[in-house]
Amino acid sequence: MAPTSPRASRDAAVPSIRDVAAAAGVSYQTVSRVLNDSPRVRPETRATVLAAIEQLGFRPSRTARALSLGRARGITVVTSDTVLYGYAATLQGIEEAARTAGMSVGVRVVESAEPAEVRQAVEYVSDASAGAVVVIAFDTTGVTVLEALPAHVPAVAVAEPAAPDRGRVAIALDERGAAADATRHLLDLGHRTVHHVAIPSEGGQGGRLAGWRDALHAAGAAVPEVLGCGWDIASAYAAGRELAADPQVTAILCGNDDIAQGVRRALYDAGKDVPGHVSIVGFDDIPGAAYWTPALTTVRMDFPGLGRACFDAAMAELSGHPQPTPRLVPPALMIRESTAPPPAT
Repeated sequence: MAPTSPRASRDAAVPSIRDVAAAAGVSYQTVSRVLNDSPRVRPETRATVLAAIEQLGFRPSRTARALSLGRARGITVVTSDTVLYGYAATLQGIEEAARTAGMSVGVRVVESAEPAEVRQAVEYVSDASAGAVVVIAFDTTGVTVLEALPAHVPAVAVAEPAAPDRGRVAIALDERGAAADATRHLLDLGHRTVHHVAIPSEGGQGGRLAGWRDALHAAGAAVPEVLGCGWDIASAYAAGRELAADPQVTAILCGNDDIAQGVRRALYDAGKDVPGHVSIVGFDDIPGAAYWTPALTTVRMDFPGLGRACFDAAMAELSGHPQPTPRLVPPALMIRESTAPPPAT
C-alpha cells in the first residue's frame, strides 16, 4: 500500500461544507445560506448549523467559500437543443448575463427523455461543480430532467406558463396570449377560422396551442384538427401540402417561423399565393423573417431577455435572496406582408 502523504492526511482531517451539512442534517445549500446570513433560514435550523460548525471546527476555505457563494463560479444549462432559435437565443441571454457577472457557463445537452440519458444529466448537474442550474424545459426532454432533479439542486426552469407546477421557479414569456393575439388578427381580417401546424413540444399542453384555441372559442369559430410536425422543415412542408389540398383553408398559424417556411413552400408548390389565397402567421420572429417574400407576419419573442431573467432567478435561488421580478419584454405581433383578408368567394 502506498504511504499516505502528510498533505492528504491534513486534507482528510479538514471538515468540508458537506461534513457540516451531514452533521446538522441539512443540505449543503442550507449551510451555504447560513454562512451568507440568508434570511431564508429558520432560526432553529441556523442554530443547528452553527452548532455543527463549532463542533467540527469548520472554517470556510477558499473553495468552500466559492461553494457558499454559489456552489461554483459558474452555471450549467440543461437543454435538448442548441440550434433551434428559441433554445439558442435563450442560451445567448443566459451567457450574456453570466459573462457580465463574471461567471462561466456550461451546457449539458440531453438528447432524449430516455431514462439513462436523463439519469446521466441529473447526476452531472447534481454535483457542486455544476454551479446553479437552468433547465430549458421547452419540450418533453427538458421537463423530464426538471422533474428528476433532486430537491437540493438549486435550479430554475425556462418553461411555458401552461406547464404544471413542479415546485421550481419557472419563468416564461406569455405564449398563450401571443398566440391568441395572432389568431385574432387573422379572424379580424375576415377568415372564418384558422388552422394550426403545431411544434413538437406542444403535445396538447403548450401555450401556443392553448392561445389559438382560446381565440377560436371566443370568436365562436370552428376549431380545426391540429396538424403536428417535427422540428425539421421537411415535415412542415408535408403538413403544408395537406393544408394546400383543402380549398377551405385560408389562414394558418404556424408553431414557429421554421414551420412557416416549410408551409409557405408547400403552398407555393401547390399554386397557392400567400397572402392572396392563404394567410400565414409564424412565431418567434427569427432573424431574416422580415426579409422573406412575402415578409412574414409573426410573433416577436424576447428569448435573450428570457435567458437573462432566468440567470438572475438562478442566482437568487442559489444565494437565498428574494426572487427578483422578471423584466420581460412581452411578445408582440409583427404584422407584415403574409397576412390579408381571405379571397372573395
